[in-house]
Amino acid sequence: MSSAESQNIRILDLMESSGVKFGTSGARGLADDMTDYVCYAYSLAFLQYLLESSQINKGDRVAIAGDFRPSSPRIMAAVAKAATDAGCAPVNCGFIPTPAVACYAMKRGIASIMVTGSHIPDDRNGIKFYKPAGEILKPDEQAMCARSVSIAAGLFDHTGQSLVASLPLEQGEAGREFVQRYLDFFPAGCLEGLKVGVYEHSSVARDILGEVIAGLGAEVVHLGRSDHFIPVDTEAIRPEDVTLARAWSQEFKLDCIVSADGDGDRPLVSDEHGQWLRGDVAGILCAHYLGAQHVATPVSCNSAVEKSGWFSQVDRTRIGSPFVIQAMDKAIAAGVTNVVGYEANGGFLTATDIEIEGRRLTALPTRDAVIVPLAILMLAKAFTSSVSALLEQLPQRFTSSDRLAFPTELSQEKLKPLNSDDLQQSKRSAEAILGSVFGSVISVDNTDGVRITFKNNEVVHLRPSGNAPELRCYNEADTEERAVEMNRVCLQILESWRH
Repeated sequence: MSSAESQNIRILDLMESSGVKFGTSGARGLADDMTDYVCYAYSLAFLQYLLESSQINKGDRVAIAGDFRPSSPRIMAAVAKAATDAGCAPVNCGFIPTPAVACYAMKRGIASIMVTGSHIPDDRNGIKFYKPAGEILKPDEQAMCARSVSIAAGLFDHTGQSLVASLPLEQGEAGREFVQRYLDFFPAGCLEGLKVGVYEHSSVARDILGEVIAGLGAEVVHLGRSDHFIPVDTEAIRPEDVTLARAWSQEFKLDCIVSADGDGDRPLVSDEHGQWLRGDVAGILCAHYLGAQHVATPVSCNSAVEKSGWFSQVDRTRIGSPFVIQAMDKAIAAGVTNVVGYEANGGFLTATDIEIEGRRLTALPTRDAVIVPLAILMLAKAFTSSVSALLEQLPQRFTSSDRLAFPTELSQEKLKPLNSDDLQQSKRSAEAILGSVFGSVISVDNTDGVRITFKNNEVVHLRPSGNAPELRCYNEADTEERAVEMNRVCLQILESWRH
């Protein structure tokens, strides 16, 4: 990073030297490793890739937003400088949800970049890249990473921090449009009579959730706002958030509590007792309310989606929104209408426009946390029931998941015997590790990680995270208690793998 001359840097080399790599949701790494130099280079490579492939033009705007992590404003400024140096015009959309900035950009046919580490602790951060058509997919990521960029002299000091980057003035249009998107789609006053808690913590969706829910007629109770970042993970809910939700529901007599992760693309929804719904269960209910015909969802999600009989087709994919989007695109190419997708984290994607009683919700093929609680509350009202009663209409399959901080290389090493091309060998290996506690194995699915189904129809799914040094475990059983117990036992077994 000499200030004496320009540098030509390969992105693949920078990924190795910086430790800031790509996973299932863009680039992520330690905030200290995500120097202005690294973030500038990645953003410049992304925009130059779009320019050379004629997906954007010189002079186009680039929408930029971020979450509430301490490092986000600094990184946003580096991204804005990259946009300027690529010949584009950065637009500072402020601190709003990922789907809000993506929706704003897709509507205008421009690129967007979101600075966020999503649900992970704030000693880390990340960058999500969006083409004018939506999320980058794996071929885009590979093309971007294969590029080299030239970085002019004098932009950075010896530590990689920018000497010149700054953010343009913030504009609020993107956030306002996102609120209006839902006020226009749902009937005026449709949530009247409901009392809904909004667990705000440090999510950039907190004000938007409250504004939309109040705008549709519900009484909103604002809960748990925080000035410091809280890593709320909708797939591994913190024990303190379980306790808080139950206490709030009892204290305020709430019909529901809603929340989201740090960047507002993964929802949390509770019933009237403060019991958090699993994200994949919430996804089933949301898809049903929207009248979906075709659902794409990862292999890790609850099998109640097939057992419900509500959908014409269910496609199972690898874990990660790019794979869900690919499956949705394939369905659209085949002429299917009302195509949606969701993930185990609850993030919901609409691949086609949805129309209900003459009101249209335009497609938003990226994870969204706002549509899910609204759809569930509307479905409950349609059935004149509570959220908990609504859940009882689903086939009774229950899931539990959690994660361990675990080196990625060690996870891959331990799972390798279960990932054999010889499925019979994979079954034998799975039974050797887990058979004594869960019984005989009938199948092993290697679509993403290792999903093991036992003779009693119980499921253990093990997968290294694509975004962090974590090993995730998903379990499915016929009762919630059994799923939770399975998860506890599995985590004990996984913990023993360290030794």
